[in-house]
Amino acid sequence: IISWASQFIPWVNPNLGVLTSAIFATVAVLVIACPCALGLATPTALMVGSGMGAEKGILIRDGSAIQILKDIHTIVFDKTGTITNGKPEVTDIIPAEGIDKDELLKIAGSVETGSEHPLGQAIVKKAKEVGLDFLELRDFQSISGKGVMGLLGNKIATVGNIKLLEDIYGEKNLPLWAENELDKLENEAKTAMIVARNGKIDGIIAVADTIKDDSIQAIQTLEALGIETVMLTGDNKRTAEAIAKKVGISKVLAEVLPEGKVSAIRDLQKKVGLVAMVGDGINDAPALTQADVGIAIGTGTDIAIEASDVTLVSGKLSAVVSAIRLSKATFKKIRQNLTWAYGYNVFAIPMAVLGLLHPVIAEIAMASSSISVVTNANRLKKTKI
Repeated sequence: IISWASQFIPWVNPNLGVLTSAIFATVAVLVIACPCALGLATPTALMVGSGMGAEKGILIRDGSAIQILKDIHTIVFDKTGTITNGKPEVTDIIPAEGIDKDELLKIAGSVETGSEHPLGQAIVKKAKEVGLDFLELRDFQSISGKGVMGLLGNKIATVGNIKLLEDIYGEKNLPLWAENELDKLENEAKTAMIVARNGKIDGIIAVADTIKDDSIQAIQTLEALGIETVMLTGDNKRTAEAIAKKVGISKVLAEVLPEGKVSAIRDLQKKVGLVAMVGDGINDAPALTQADVGIAIGTGTDIAIEASDVTLVSGKLSAVVSAIRLSKATFKKIRQNLTWAYGYNVFAIPMAVLGLLHPVIAEIAMASSSISVVTNANRLKKTKI
């Protein structure tokens, strides 16, 4: 074989002794078999991918996230602060008979001074803009997914949905005017809150949030990629469905309490497989942890960010699309690198065993394979995500 190969391969010398040829072949095999290219194939691509993500404001906290994202079947979105800007404003103040708008706003604002929720802060902001003085609030309580309550004077004041009133006073029948107003406001994608004292309804205050500029385009792109989108929110069903319809989300899970969000994610995982969750609030943290990939909006709470695997610094939903494209591009490079590294070994090791590779040539080939893997990984930077 060596004599025949010497006609085509200039470094093969058929006149070498058996021992010398054996030593050359052994050294060449050891050099060629060095797994440098295989060892570099995956980490270099992951490193470049993570670096690209950081440049685009996609902070990957858990390396497994970039691996899972490419195979995600369903992405679940929180509503407030995720799909919307999270800066709601008061749009409607509807007092009951015998009370004026300022008094209604004063009552609601006084209770909401104890709340950190964006909806509550919108009411407080509106009351301050009008120049109202707040009443003294005692024994404040926040009931997740339902509303807030506290003592104003000697009266129990509540601001929230009908479930809050039912929890406190049992089954509650709303006046016809209130039911009509709630239907109207919720169909307009507004969040309507019932203001009451000692169970007597003082009025309704509606708050609306604007949809982020890129939400519609991001959802459309995800759907085009074959990824199912779901909205998971504690807001009432009609308001949630109105927002979902505007942005093009295919499925809505509304009126879900924080502990229910974890169960909802778990159920989806059983039905469809890999699920990602995108959220920004304290209430989203358990669901972010339960999801296969938790994605936190960087403008959200620290707790949500800590619970997530990926943080989107910009807060834009388009970054979710970029993260998925980055994952796909990164693993495409990894497959290319592994194919080259394996192919190099499959081709070169038999040649080295047969004594057809000089050790110097083997070293050059080994170094070239490692360089080619690193170079190919760096070509990932040219990929548009």
